[in-house]
Amino acid sequence: MTKLYERIVKNAPLFLGMSFLIVILIGAMLLSLPIASADGNSIGFVNAFFTSSSATAVTGLVVANTATQWSTFGKVVIITLIQIGGLGTITLFSITTVLLGKRVSLQQRLLVKEQLNITSMSGIVKWVIYVTKITFLIEFIGALLLSFSLIPKFGFKTGIWYSIFHAISAFCNAGFDLFGNSIVPYSGDIYINMIICGLVIIGGLGFLVYMDIYNSRNFRNLKMHSKVVISVSVLLLFIGTIATLLIEYDNSLSIGDFSFGHKVLASFFQSTVTRTAGFNSIDIGQVHDATAIIYILLMFIGGSPASTAGGLKTTTFAVMVFSTIGMVRGDHDIVIFNRKIEREVILRALAITIVCISLVVIVTMAITIVEHDRFDSLDILFESVSAFGTVGMSRGITPHLSDISKIILGFTMFIGRVGPTTLAVGLMKTKPSSIKYASGKILVG
Repeated sequence: MTKLYERIVKNAPLFLGMSFLIVILIGAMLLSLPIASADGNSIGFVNAFFTSSSATAVTGLVVANTATQWSTFGKVVIITLIQIGGLGTITLFSITTVLLGKRVSLQQRLLVKEQLNITSMSGIVKWVIYVTKITFLIEFIGALLLSFSLIPKFGFKTGIWYSIFHAISAFCNAGFDLFGNSIVPYSGDIYINMIICGLVIIGGLGFLVYMDIYNSRNFRNLKMHSKVVISVSVLLLFIGTIATLLIEYDNSLSIGDFSFGHKVLASFFQSTVTRTAGFNSIDIGQVHDATAIIYILLMFIGGSPASTAGGLKTTTFAVMVFSTIGMVRGDHDIVIFNRKIEREVILRALAITIVCISLVVIVTMAITIVEHDRFDSLDILFESVSAFGTVGMSRGITPHLSDISKIILGFTMFIGRVGPTTLAVGLMKTKPSSIKYASGKILVG
């Protein structure tokens, strides 16, 4: 049994990666069928692969307008892929096993443990049921709230469909939309904006944080992991909002012509979705370069472990920041919330950060070479980070990329969804990454 455990843990990254890749390929085949396109003509395998990768990796980059390109069949395939990608392939497979009355195998339990970033093997089946229930509950509430606004606009049938689609897309941090121009038509609608933002924020916090908040009910009583996730998320949200508001205040191509309240709302919305959701309420291609650079940093950091978000992860970012501050100050120990960080955790966070930065650099260079300077370097970097962070925001170049670049970005989205997790698993081996303290652990990766 010990040898079996060690073998499964050793191969966990491979199993996790292969499960996502299989789903992507199945989705690509379905989306390449003529029936998936609204005009009855196949979009081609490369574009179908790109779209399937974007949906399964809950990214949101698109080569064609989702509202007009895809038939009802194609849109159902896309939202199904988003749901699978948001929950996680192994989690869905395990809940299916439970529903069929079968026993969840040791292999499935170990893979769920790694996919959800759970530090213990105890109660894995309960965790799977909890994650599934809370996901569907939040999506149902989100769809219900959206329906109050969308049904009067689009009618009952279309309004319900739009509400369900956008609730799933927002909570899973995917960013696909059926409006035709993301949330731009509703940039001043505080009701729609707040619901979408709420779903995105909740989806990006992570299932472990939900449970901790429910059990603790007080920030002081939260575990270290939850405190770090919430603190970093709030800080980044604030920085992104203020930066967008100040830099874009007089830019008539983005928020310059809005009223002050509208500017604040649009800035808050963009700061919320930039870290991993991919919606946009302003034209991202028209924002100042300084704003684009800030968005690149936010996209790279991403969401939190055990969430529907991608990116480096807030906890890894926090460990790197506090470690840097501590080293500059000459502190012997690196401390977060009065808890000492183990040296092993710092090295692990450093390794993950370097690998992630290296991936973005390689992808950016590869696309720059392939495209022969057809696009601005900043736009290509923006696209590469968006793909890696499974964000889905673009400065407008996605549909115009060559097939080779689309394939590169397709695999980048795949790696961005499973890479940081599988890398963390590979670095962990059989020992979980943690900051040890009296009431829990902080997860890195």
